[in-house]
Amino acid sequence: MRSLIGINPLPWLFGPSGFTLEVAALRTAFAEVAETGFTAVQADLPEGLTPAGYRALLREYGLAPAPGYFHGAYDDSEAMPALLERARRHAGAQAELGMTEVFIASALAAERLATPAVGAAYDPERLDTVIDNLARTCEVITAEGLRPCLHPHVGTWIETETETRAVLDAIAPDLLAFGPDTGHLHWAGADPAALIARYRDRVGAAHIKDVHTAVAAEGGDYWEATFARHLWTEPGQGDVDLKAALAALPEDFAGWLVIEVDVPDHGTPKDSAALSRQWTLTHLGKE
Repeated sequence: MRSLIGINPLPWLFGPSGFTLEVAALRTAFAEVAETGFTAVQADLPEGLTPAGYRALLREYGLAPAPGYFHGAYDDSEAMPALLERARRHAGAQAELGMTEVFIASALAAERLATPAVGAAYDPERLDTVIDNLARTCEVITAEGLRPCLHPHVGTWIETETETRAVLDAIAPDLLAFGPDTGHLHWAGADPAALIARYRDRVGAAHIKDVHTAVAAEGGDYWEATFARHLWTEPGQGDVDLKAALAALPEDFAGWLVIEVDVPDHGTPKDSAALSRQWTLTHLGKE
């Protein structure tokens, strides 16, 4: 494969108190990411920073942007006008950064965070609403020149394999691509390699993520699993068959593979990134 490789700087920005997307935190993240050898980071812009300003910040550290992430509460039809405008602005900024793909996910839902990865409070009518409103959002994003890639995510209304398939089968491929996350799919009980193989021609980008299956089996809510019990881990340190997942991609896949570790399992954020970089060099070679 001729894939492009990036990393999500989430470990520098995410903690038990929440998510902080500020320039000062990004500077620390970018400096340490660059020192580990990664050359691109997932592009999520802080409030008030223009795409040009973000690109200039990246260049200070010799980095390039990788596809960003958009999420929305597609189950809330009344809030759609505001969400569509937010999607338009986000897509425009991503396009200005030079991106051609963007990850798109459903927003976190309290019912699913409390009992993650099992499809809690499943409601087929709500799923239909999510699909309809997600399709509307994809229309706005594609109009800006981007290819939205569905990112199934534990803790959201698009969590399980059944829900992932329902969404991908209901929305046309030219409107919605697939942006699998190996860790979230595995935690939710899916076989990432099999699902990627099923939709291999629709994969536009992917998150490479690993998890400890034994931690997932212990139960508890999403945040406890993430912060107290370290469900997430660096690629190759957990139980996801990443080799099979990569093999399921088309042989000529040249899209983005973004390494993501929500919370470092081994050492500091920089230690974690260095371990991830070692894995990419061993299994993916040079980007």
